[in-house]
Amino acid sequence: MIKPLLLLAAALACGPLQAAEPFPGRPITLVVPQPAGGAADALARSLGEEMGRRLGTTFIVENKPGASGMLGTNVVARARPDGHTLLVTNSTPVLTLPYMFDKVPYDVNRDLRFVTQISSGQLVLVVNHEIPAHNMKEFMEWAARNRGKVNYGSFGVGTSGHLVASYLSHSRNLDMTHVPFKGEVPLIQELVGGRISWGFTTLGPVVPHLQTGRLRALAVIADQRPKELPDVPTMAEAGMKDPEFKPMGWFAVLAPAGMPEAVSKRLEKEARAAIATPEMQARIQAYGMDAIGNSAEDARKEYELLAPVVERMVKTSGAKLE
Repeated sequence: MIKPLLLLAAALACGPLQAAEPFPGRPITLVVPQPAGGAADALARSLGEEMGRRLGTTFIVENKPGASGMLGTNVVARARPDGHTLLVTNSTPVLTLPYMFDKVPYDVNRDLRFVTQISSGQLVLVVNHEIPAHNMKEFMEWAARNRGKVNYGSFGVGTSGHLVASYLSHSRNLDMTHVPFKGEVPLIQELVGGRISWGFTTLGPVVPHLQTGRLRALAVIADQRPKELPDVPTMAEAGMKDPEFKPMGWFAVLAPAGMPEAVSKRLEKEARAAIATPEMQARIQAYGMDAIGNSAEDARKEYELLAPVVERMVKTSGAKLE
């Protein structure tokens, strides 16, 4: 009897036994490291509604912008890995910023794990209507004839539109000049006004200007032609098959590393089911994106495939932030 008594005493000395917290045991917070009103914010709120119904809990969206998205991303990287704090973000803080800053406060491979990718954005190569090019072949010939004289715009240094345009210029030895803007609205305004010759934009804001003929779309960075532009080829269809011309502007759900596997699988299952609903699919399409909803493993593989490509593009562009 002495040994059992000793074991009981040792157990009591360690404190009362605690059962594992049920999941979900309380509301789930979706941290968005971008401002309210943007695409990541809208996707998080839509996803939270769908997942909340499936999991029987409340989803709270918290916008924590700052430091180009690193602030909110770091909040999740340092959060308790119990599934009650998740990250909904565009690809910039996890895919691009680690190569643009000398130091970031988190390590994507060490501190975060993917749950699923929600959607991928589409970039459209548009030119002002006065540019004498109606397809990529004509555009490249025109740019070569005007080597060193052509400018292009982007919606910010280090954005996907900047990196891919810079790569196009450098890889084809076109010596184009980059003109960055603080956002997409001023970029499109300057494109329409003809003060910028061309640039990559997202689909939604530029469609009205394509319809009026003030701008012309030559190709899209997407896996397939968007339904809004059925006659505009993808970059691959236009002969531009470099890996740098694959979609890299995606939105994803991530969680702190170290989350229990059962919780991770449950979140993955319910997130993918939510993304697959007709309601969520319609919302994603309304944002001018393609729905994904892949497995956590495939999301991680996609990240690992793109990371070295983005690293090369950042080096090529010379884009650095402090």
